[in-house]
Amino acid sequence: MTSRSSSFGRRRRVGAVFVAMTLLPVTACTGGGTTPGATAAPATSSPAASPTPTATPTPTASYKPADASGRAQNVPVPVLPEAVKAETKEGLEAFARYWFKELNFAYETGTSSGLDSVTSTGCEFCSNITRSLKTNYADGRWLVGGHIETPSLSTTFEAQADGQYQIAVQVQQAKITYFDPGGTEFRKPTPPSDTGNVMLAAFKDGAWQITALHPLR
Repeated sequence: MTSRSSSFGRRRRVGAVFVAMTLLPVTACTGGGTTPGATAAPATSSPAASPTPTATPTPTASYKPADASGRAQNVPVPVLPEAVKAETKEGLEAFARYWFKELNFAYETGTSSGLDSVTSTGCEFCSNITRSLKTNYADGRWLVGGHIETPSLSTTFEAQADGQYQIAVQVQQAKITYFDPGGTEFRKPTPPSDTGNVMLAAFKDGAWQITALHPLR
């Protein structure tokens, strides 16, 4: 079975205050005489307080990237930035970076539900990526590598007539290798790439969504 490539592109690519109490000798007056042999009552000591038990912290499972022996484990789930909730230039830029973090999560896990939630079904290129990932994760297979970085992006933040915004994104992706359940590479690796892309996004119902993605060839 020949699987389609999951590659995103092909080109290479922070004083204390003390209160002092002076103890003075006390003379008891009883008919003008003193009372010899007076002794102070013994002090009563308070029982020692029991130490408060310390809760044992729950160990956090550590992240393990995929390798030839198996899939990635405990992959951190991307967190939606607060800036993404606003229709601003900063919000669009934050959204673009967030979208590619969701794509990274999909490459590492084979799960694209987070990516799908911020992607329009009309984005054909996006659909091709997710279909390819599902194919290459089917029947116990997995990917190693493919990590994406977005070192630069740029937008004029000018809405088009249809309400969409354009943002240019540089995308660098690491080499991808493909493994079957036996730990054998089932297809030729995809080399690293470095591509320019134009992302189209719209802000609807208080949230951003990618509507199209065009790699620059």
